[in-house]
Amino acid sequence: MLIGSLACLAMASAFATTEPTEKDAIAMAERGAAFMKAHGKDELMKKLSAKDPDFVQGELYVDMRDLKTGIVLAHPINPSIVGKDLTDVPDPSGKKYRREIIELAAKSGKGWVDYMYKNPVSGKIEPKTTYILRVNDVVLEAGIYKK
Repeated sequence: MLIGSLACLAMASAFATTEPTEKDAIAMAERGAAFMKAHGKDELMKKLSAKDPDFVQGELYVDMRDLKTGIVLAHPINPSIVGKDLTDVPDPSGKKYRREIIELAAKSGKGWVDYMYKNPVSGKIEPKTTYILRVNDVVLEAGIYKK
């Protein structure tokens, strides 16, 4: 009985520490898009700001940017950047990835952008890839850290 309990505990722990995948990031961005289409941009902004568990799961979360201005509309992990245009502020490697996000969203409507960013779980600057999804005049972003 003890061995069975330990096996279950080990399996549960393995699932709990599973890193989010690209598939998870796409699903979360699409969940944000569906919510926004059903309830509106302002309601999604409220959910993101409140760190709603549908849109924030450990290091995986959705944030929102205005497509035309580049201004951050909602960010559950770093609310200090909300209302700011950081389009041309580079990542630690010098890449202007936010500009790339806006250009890709305007041109293709969705896709992936790679850059360096602070992981909220580890607290370290790490390589990240973010799935971007245009919904009307905003860009939803959900990224994962590359290990």
